Amino acid sequence: MDTAVALVEAYLRVNGYFTIAEYPVVEELRGERHRTLTDIDILAFRFPAADSRQAGAGRRTVDPEWHDPDAQLGSSSEDADMIIGEVKEGTGRLNPGSRDPIVLRATLLRFGCCGLEETDRVVNALLQQGRATTKAGHRIRMMVFGSTRDEAGSRGFDFIPLGHLVNYLHDHIAEHWQRLRHSQIKDPALAFLLTLEKAKRGTSGAGNR
Repeated sequence: MDTAVALVEAYLRVNGYFTIAEYPVVEELRGERHRTLTDIDILAFRFPAADSRQAGAGRRTVDPEWHDPDAQLGSSSEDADMIIGEVKEGTGRLNPGSRDPIVLRATLLRFGCCGLEETDRVVNALLQQGRATTKAGHRIRMMVFGSTRDEAGSRGFDFIPLGHLVNYLHDHIAEHWQRLRHSQIKDPALAFLLTLEKAKRGTSGAGNR
């Protein structure tokens, strides 16, 4: 997996999103031939969620990653939110494939975020405005992650700098260290950042704090 994509996936994960990275969209041609139209760098969906610490009585679990979403994402715990994301290590822009109506339609239908009867309307809204809302109230957005924003072609998507992701994850790990250090994190980017934090705290004599 691309390093920048892994970083974005870790960021979205700690903000409560289920993610799929580098999802291929394949077109069927005549004569039983096929071609890959594009890979969607990141697809993410966040369900409305309550604080799991309030659930049940007696013994309670603690979700080491639960918290309200980062304000930079422009979402809330009460809203269902889907992100169709492009990831660039340099200047952030949408690839032509990400704006192909066939690609967007296939992606929306594959992940069941809207019914067949409203797919065309949602696709048109995404192409024109970079966001749409389904009849069920699910918000869908085009989003780009990159080092800098392409100001010449910056319309039609939300943008979050990769530098913000790095700072956010470092702050998240430091703030929730007492929970996270007891977790078996398998996400490669997040696990790497946790290892760096353990090394830093071990060097400073704060490894168990």
